[in-house]
Amino acid sequence: MNRGRRGGAFAAVSLAAAALTLISACTPSSKPQTIASAGVTASGTIEFWHFFTDREADALQGVVDDFEAKYPQIKVVVKSGQDDDKMTQAIGAGNGPDVGLSFSTDIVGKFCSSGAWQDLAGYISRDKVNLNDIPGAVQQYTAFNGKRCTMPFLADAYGLYYNKKMFAAAGIANPPKTFSELADDAKKLTKLNSDGSIQVAGFDPLYGFYENSAAHFASLTGAQWLTKDGKSAIGGDKAWQTLLTWQKGLIDYYGADKLTKFQAGFGDEFSADNAFEKGQVAMNMDGEYRIASIAADAPADLDYAVAPMPVADDKADLYGAGYITGNVIGISKGSKNPEAAWQFIKYLTTDTGAVVKLANGIKNIPTTNAALKSPDLTADANFKVFLQIFANPKSSTTPPSCCGTAYQDAMQTFLNDWQTGKVTDVPGGLKNVDNQINQQLGLGG
Repeated sequence: MNRGRRGGAFAAVSLAAAALTLISACTPSSKPQTIASAGVTASGTIEFWHFFTDREADALQGVVDDFEAKYPQIKVVVKSGQDDDKMTQAIGAGNGPDVGLSFSTDIVGKFCSSGAWQDLAGYISRDKVNLNDIPGAVQQYTAFNGKRCTMPFLADAYGLYYNKKMFAAAGIANPPKTFSELADDAKKLTKLNSDGSIQVAGFDPLYGFYENSAAHFASLTGAQWLTKDGKSAIGGDKAWQTLLTWQKGLIDYYGADKLTKFQAGFGDEFSADNAFEKGQVAMNMDGEYRIASIAADAPADLDYAVAPMPVADDKADLYGAGYITGNVIGISKGSKNPEAAWQFIKYLTTDTGAVVKLANGIKNIPTTNAALKSPDLTADANFKVFLQIFANPKSSTTPPSCCGTAYQDAMQTFLNDWQTGKVTDVPGGLKNVDNQINQQLGLGG
């Protein structure tokens, strides 16, 4: 399967490319579309693009089939495996889908401000959709600057997966709660080959490895991305320096070159050759969806559990919280059948039975309070940990921006140089990141 990269490890982009992204992303959207009055019966065909494949696509198709059975006058043509780049290009060319599903909340600011996805406020008001049934944090990440162009389609929370057999063998009774404990346990769990190369890593700290990203780690230190006035907050926030110093210390323990060589032997993240499933790493940051992958892949001799991610030593109050994000769904600009598109979106995102069936099938977190409380929601002990992280009021996500992920891309470029030793001046480097981001946002250096 291919879920895409969830809110994190983005490829580096040039400043010029980011600026072009910004120009298109922040162009004011067109005037609101006209919608039909209450009582309209939607009908016809709609095209639906989503990024899921394999098992998850099958689970989603089952709910699409339920929708067509309930609303036989609407036909849904499904195209799976479509990422955000394909959808952005198609919408820009005037041949986007009626309904698009994105794997990341980072697209919301860009799509809402540019009008790539239509404002849903008129539909929501007309049909009296109760947004209060959506948790507050989810309401925030599905709108931008007062414009709601998306509805939430399940959510993700990130925690620590750990190998219980390896913990027992190393004499570790409980999962770590702080960065210091994480580093200490990682060293105890690490095994080397006779030539000094890594056989098993207690924890792989490199950014770019699977779900390791600045976005996912920032919530564990309280590090801020943007100030209230929209400028970059990175250089002025000591929490970033705390995070980077800790991470670099663990990289230096292993050796960046050794880690890079070790990672070269890892399988694809979303396959049965996942490094945690194969026992190549003893602890790993991942989302709740890994539970279903492990069950489907049935790796031999893997006995695991999950816990909240460890947090910065000076931010113990954050333990139990973490990074949360989600899938978002919207009506593309130029949709040929927006009424049927809205009927479909409303069903997928507000019908309790549909939301619960999706959550159980894909093994994601429901995004309505009714579904979260439903007795039909299946949740074992491990999944309940992610439900608790999702519900924690101190859990956080990346802030929306009209330039999408550009500010995170700038940070990732810096991190790539920092973790390999190409940059040694952390405060100066982070200030430079501030300047780049502020230029991208049109706010000066």
